[in-house]
Amino acid sequence: MSRRLARVRTRVRRGTPFIAGILAAFIAILLHGAFFPGPPQLTQADVQDSVAQALASQTPGPAFSQRVYADVEPSLVAIQSDGVDAQGKAEQSLGAGVVVDAAGDILTALHVVTGATSIKLTFADGSTSTADVTVRQPATDIAVLQASQLPATAIPATLGNPNSVQVGSEAYVVGHPFGLIDSLSAGVVSGIGRSFQLPNGGLVLHGLIQVDAAINPGNSGGPLLNRDGQVIGIVTGLVNPTNNDVFIGIGLAVPIDVAGGAAGLPQY
Repeated sequence: MSRRLARVRTRVRRGTPFIAGILAAFIAILLHGAFFPGPPQLTQADVQDSVAQALASQTPGPAFSQRVYADVEPSLVAIQSDGVDAQGKAEQSLGAGVVVDAAGDILTALHVVTGATSIKLTFADGSTSTADVTVRQPATDIAVLQASQLPATAIPATLGNPNSVQVGSEAYVVGHPFGLIDSLSAGVVSGIGRSFQLPNGGLVLHGLIQVDAAINPGNSGGPLLNRDGQVIGIVTGLVNPTNNDVFIGIGLAVPIDVAGGAAGLPQY
């Protein structure tokens, strides 16, 4: 009996340090939690507030149309021409143009300056200049103008590849419809390789880009742009089965590789 009791006492003595260690560790954990409390548990309200703050801090980028206009705006030109019509009557014409190279060449539609006895240009900075027609290409309804005085703020537009657009590609037109200077309209390319006869029994143009972006009198000669703000065409006309010279959903542009050839620009 005494031997058994002795063995029990021996085991108790041996286990005492182990038990004491466990107690010490437990006490240390309790003390650490008391002196260094952990982060409070998130509530549903905390999560909702964090999400709301994150969303409020995100500012959406500008629309493609804003960027397109900002890119081409320094290159835009308003073209006013005075001349005479086929009957010898005085007439005025308003169209658009775009600076396309460092030499200051301005592309526009030929019918904007046909019969002009004087041409006045107004640039994006508001400065004005007279101009001369340096190249005429009746087969494509394209003319190249050279300003008497080109402002330093006139920047050549970036030209794109018209062969890269497809039906459904974004399309933007900038011009001066009905005298509303530097107006932007947006739509899509609605056809490729179209043909169109110029008014009054004029020439038939081929290989045109068709768009549903609004085109009206004053848009002729203005740039057709892709979503990257690159010029892919020069506006030449609109299709309307009536005698009203207003837009009904079909506008046409000469591809820039064809139009740019008049100014000696390389083709794609």
